[in-house]
Amino acid sequence: MKDSSFAFLKRIVDTPGPSGYEQQVQKVYREYVREFSDDVQTDVMGSVIATKNAGARTKVMLAGHADEIGFQIRFISDDGFLYFGQIGGHDAMVAVGQRVHVHGSKGPILGVLGRKAVHLIEAAERDKAPKTDDLWIDIGAANKKEAQELVEIGDCVTYAQDLQMLQGDRATARSFDNKMGCFVVAEAMRLLHGKSLQCGVYGVANVQEEIGLRGARTAAYGIDPIVGIATDVCHSMDFPGADKKRVGDIKLGAGPVIARGANINPKVYEMLVATARELDIPYQIEATPGGTGTDANAMQVSRSGMATGLISVPLRYMHTPCEVMALEDIDNAARLMAGFVERVTPEIDWTP
Repeated sequence: MKDSSFAFLKRIVDTPGPSGYEQQVQKVYREYVREFSDDVQTDVMGSVIATKNAGARTKVMLAGHADEIGFQIRFISDDGFLYFGQIGGHDAMVAVGQRVHVHGSKGPILGVLGRKAVHLIEAAERDKAPKTDDLWIDIGAANKKEAQELVEIGDCVTYAQDLQMLQGDRATARSFDNKMGCFVVAEAMRLLHGKSLQCGVYGVANVQEEIGLRGARTAAYGIDPIVGIATDVCHSMDFPGADKKRVGDIKLGAGPVIARGANINPKVYEMLVATARELDIPYQIEATPGGTGTDANAMQVSRSGMATGLISVPLRYMHTPCEVMALEDIDNAARLMAGFVERVTPEIDWTP
């Protein structure tokens, strides 16, 4: 990954944006894709749509969601402790002891997710997983009044982790899921810059995926494309104890993952595989017998239907502060997405 692309990836991944609070992420996305797009608009939901060749009869939608999981402040106790609800799916066991940022009007406030020390937990309770209601955020405030000077009800919270490199091209971050997808869409738009295309391209950084695929649904309705490619993370099963029978033999560094199943148009799937082979891009296949749990679900059934594909990127430790990916897989996902778009013509009949 070249330096300028990595700088954008790090910036967008490190920018906070739980579902409903994606505005800062979308500003980063808008600034980057403007150079490679004919037009950039933000819809009323907050999804950003970068467009190329809008006059073309055949429209292609590219979608990566801009939101991450997080928390939202619900209550401030008299002692100055903050209680919260979940935005998206969390494992409370992972949350215990994490440092967090509370994003208020005065900027991010550092806090820690607190729980009774193990010494103070009754023996019968020690082996039970904690619940979110058992946790609180401690920002070091002496009382409610002091806390309220920094934090308001409804402020969002993210883990206080940024993107850092591990060994080789492996990296860890709190929100590869799925600001990595915004990067893939933006990078595909960059790769298509200056190319002569036979279709219109709509590169969408959509919102609120983690709470119900909401932004992809409304963006797809507004754009009304005939074909669309969603990009998201998938479970890499190359860790100790992984049950490959449940997901498949998916590995970090072995290339982007092309989904196959009911959520996927057969002709889109075939073109993605052919494109990967033609461009010598390593790829993996994921069997998805029902819905994929991604924006491809919402896109497929928009209006009278969309020919939908899904390019996933392998990820370890999903929905934790230490998600791990291979940068080469991310790069190759963008190459595959751009290569697919270059091969779309008005003559293609997407009917299975």
